[in-house]
Amino acid sequence: MEIVIKLSQFLLSLSLLIVLHELGHFIPAKLFKTRVEKFYLFFDIKFSLLKKKIGETEYGIGWLPLGGYVKISGMIDESMDKEQMSLPAQPWEFRSKPAWQRLIIMLGGVTVNFILAFVIYIGMAFCYGDLYLKNSELKDGVAVTSEVGEELGFKTGDKILEIDGEKMERFNEIPGKILFAKSVLVERNGAQQTIALPVDMIDKVLGGQERLFIDKREPFAIKEVPDTSANKKVLLPKDIIKSFNGTPVKYADEVIAMAKANPNKTVDAVVLRDEKEVPVKITLNKNGKLGVIAGSLGVDSLEKLGIYKFTQQQYGFFESIPVGIERGKDQLVGYGKNLKAIFTPSTGAYKGVGGFKAIFDIFPKTWSWEVFWNITALLSIMLGVMNLLPIPALDGGHVMFLLYEMITRRKPSDKFMEHAQMVGFVLLIGLLLFANGNDIYKAIVGK
Repeated sequence: MEIVIKLSQFLLSLSLLIVLHELGHFIPAKLFKTRVEKFYLFFDIKFSLLKKKIGETEYGIGWLPLGGYVKISGMIDESMDKEQMSLPAQPWEFRSKPAWQRLIIMLGGVTVNFILAFVIYIGMAFCYGDLYLKNSELKDGVAVTSEVGEELGFKTGDKILEIDGEKMERFNEIPGKILFAKSVLVERNGAQQTIALPVDMIDKVLGGQERLFIDKREPFAIKEVPDTSANKKVLLPKDIIKSFNGTPVKYADEVIAMAKANPNKTVDAVVLRDEKEVPVKITLNKNGKLGVIAGSLGVDSLEKLGIYKFTQQQYGFFESIPVGIERGKDQLVGYGKNLKAIFTPSTGAYKGVGGFKAIFDIFPKTWSWEVFWNITALLSIMLGVMNLLPIPALDGGHVMFLLYEMITRRKPSDKFMEHAQMVGFVLLIGLLLFANGNDIYKAIVGK
């Protein structure tokens, strides 16, 4: 059932983005009286699943879910319709329209992508408000959750004050900002110190087993006790360890450290179970582990235990507009930084590029409209930015040649555009193979 939920969200999001993107080309084309021969969701190579001709346009759904397209008469595109282009230009064709009209048609798709993302963020601000954890709430600092974090110079208990000179107000923003940072100012044992981050920071993080190397500190909460565990009859799911080996404990990292120091021993502990403190005896294995699967507590539980106080902010309709715009701008700038890092080999960010599996994996196993819309908005920004890249066969490539034509008053020849389209198509296939090849590699090596 989980795979069905993930797949449903993936296909719904992808379909929505594709249809609206292509609609962004379709509407201005029709407004400028340009004939649109096909409007397809997914590609219909050899055959289509559904199709119906209405007026001069065939609408359909293809079988290959790698995108979608509109086929505009008189335009050199992925269809490479040389027969049509060899005939005299007709008034209804794309090539007969003024350059400014062709430019608007080509920019229509990415314009819709960006507008959609900002509209979603505005709607989310209005419907869901803003739930976040103030950085000041982490009075005992952060938890370093992987070896990568320790190698970078972070330690559990560090209080993160600034990232590249910017004071951190919200903890939620810290993990993402650190990825592209050059330095982090922390407070450790009452003294401030600066951690210089390496240029291949992204590669180091993506190459680790745990992508999230910094998190908030939480109590040791038990999610599951395997049948093979020596504590199968001692510990229960949802137990929270409050005392370990005679010492009161607040955070999971404290329990883990104490357990590691007492391999092959049975220690006294106290767990919070059904709001009551229950004494138990925990048996540790030879590696100093409890033999359980730990879990993360939700917002309500963390607040009830008095660990953190989260901030919930609600917005009225008009208040949500600037909030949503600001959120969309932050995501757009953030993705721009990500893209820049990918095209900078020294960062190693290109190793983290993923294809359709990577996109599929970001959708949750349970249905959440809030998460769905958040992912869809981000994917819409990604689709818009990627399509603006000046690569022939992408919208950005067509825009580049149109701007050249408008500036020089010279239109590139059809033969040149055909060759450029072919080069762009080869580049896109290469990028597609690289991204999805990365997915396969990660699946094989388990990262």
